[in-house]
Amino acid sequence: MKHYERLLDMGCFTRDELCALTGNYNTAGTVLKNYIKKGYVMQVKRNLYVAVNLADHQPVVSKQRIAGRITPTSYVSHHAAFEYCGCANQVSYQVEVSSETPFATFSFDGYTFMYIASRIKEGVITRPDGVRVTDMERTVIDGIHDFEKIAGLEELLRCIELIPSVREDKLLSYLQAYGKQILYQKTGYILRHFQRALNLSDAFFDECAGRIGKSTRYLTGNGESSYNSEWRLMVPADLMKLTSKGVSYNANL
Repeated sequence: MKHYERLLDMGCFTRDELCALTGNYNTAGTVLKNYIKKGYVMQVKRNLYVAVNLADHQPVVSKQRIAGRITPTSYVSHHAAFEYCGCANQVSYQVEVSSETPFATFSFDGYTFMYIASRIKEGVITRPDGVRVTDMERTVIDGIHDFEKIAGLEELLRCIELIPSVREDKLLSYLQAYGKQILYQKTGYILRHFQRALNLSDAFFDECAGRIGKSTRYLTGNGESSYNSEWRLMVPADLMKLTSKGVSYNANL
């Protein structure tokens, strides 16, 4: 157990990092083989390992910490970011991981680490516990962009209603980084229902409305829809029945 205490401090590590600790590549390989066999270490995926707490035989770092070590650019995003911040309605065994470097989606310790290509670079922070994760505003915009692929509309709305506050300047910054008219439409429409709860100004919605263009699009491809003239969207007629706190407004303003 010569190197075990140091590996506990490292938490998650690569073979190269272990090599730097042992001073020899072959020695690192031998240590890995022995420690995995004895249950001191678990292999997360190819060239990524995690130290194990011998008291409970569980990884010593969280799934979120692991997510941030999958690639040099990986970070927790989407519903997993809502969950990390305590704003998820449902606990999920899928961890959404955005990265500039592709990796194959894989499972470890009962969780599926799902690769999502990073679309923008802004809004990624490192928390005091070492977790790399999108900030709340980036998480909201990502969630709106991808809700049909991840978690679904109902879960997204329930996550948003658990958010204590957001900064509208950051929301606009991430919308600009995405540069998609339909995302302005969807964001304006969805967040309008939470305007009072999130303390968003009319100016925020004016900015979104000024960038939606003239095309009519669908919020979601599921269910019956009605036309919302403010956002030029075909939207579910009973959207806010999916939440408990969302404030409805006249869909035909």
